[in-house]
Amino acid sequence: MSLRPAARPVALSCGEPSGIGPEIAARARGVLGADLPFFWIGDPRHLPSGSAWQAIARPADAAGVAPDILPVLTHDFPAPAIPGRPDPSNAAAVVAVIARAVALVRAGEASAITTAPINKKALKDGAGFAFPGHTEYLAALAGVERVVMMLACPDLRVVPVTIHIPLSEVPAALTPGLLEETLRITRAGLVESFGIAAPRIAVAGINPHAGEGGTMGTEEQRIITPVLDRLRAGGMTIAGPLPADTMFHPGARAAYDVAVCMYHDQALIPIKTLDFAGGVNVTLGLPFVRTSPDHGTAFDIAGKGVADPSSLVAALRMAADMARARGIA
Repeated sequence: MSLRPAARPVALSCGEPSGIGPEIAARARGVLGADLPFFWIGDPRHLPSGSAWQAIARPADAAGVAPDILPVLTHDFPAPAIPGRPDPSNAAAVVAVIARAVALVRAGEASAITTAPINKKALKDGAGFAFPGHTEYLAALAGVERVVMMLACPDLRVVPVTIHIPLSEVPAALTPGLLEETLRITRAGLVESFGIAAPRIAVAGINPHAGEGGTMGTEEQRIITPVLDRLRAGGMTIAGPLPADTMFHPGARAAYDVAVCMYHDQALIPIKTLDFAGGVNVTLGLPFVRTSPDHGTAFDIAGKGVADPSSLVAALRMAADMARARGIA
């Protein structure tokens, strides 16, 4: 009789070791136990004192580790981690851990990647990191030119078309090409990684009342509506452009699977209001699954034992669910 092979575990990168990443990794193991196989890539010296961990030689070994012990694929760092004080000498190793996680998932040894938060300034100062953040680096490693950021929780999924730019620059950055590409990648991601056969997409306008027929702005008429009409004609289920102030109450949310918004705060304020601790950052458009907790390194509370692992736990669970939706066991 043949035994069913164990599920491939999720790879959790250590992120910035002087932040809360190591402590929430240890706490996440305590929450998830044997329910979800994952392993941590990092230097065990950076884990909180007294953490129960076990070194593994390869990802598959994580299945044999006791549920109350964190499986660790060790990655040596030059220096210890002082909470709240990133050491530039560790920056290159932080970057190397991300690349190692990508190599493992692309080799089929891990089912997905969950990334703990990094500090971009620390990586730039210590390793000359040339990318705006995790997402862009992962896209470069994967050889992908365009990816989409989605924030997700049980009650809402949102995608901002423009992200980390000043609000004054949003109208110029919002082009028909960018909007169409974002919508296509979003739809494909919902089909492939969330198992939604015919995604319903709600699209926000950029102006109050979605421009109100051009009296409060013309971007809806000139840019957004033509793109939506073209994609609807091609078979996509899209509503909009809609006034953003009426898109996020419970009745409205029941009518769509994802809300595509025109700028950062338009998308992130609703989801962080609904589920501040449990939101998950998802990267769509990569050839592998990647999730991340929706928070930063939290240097101000690092090492104090008060960091909440809820978002990381949600990110690990979502990564495993997305991998299963893709048929990765």
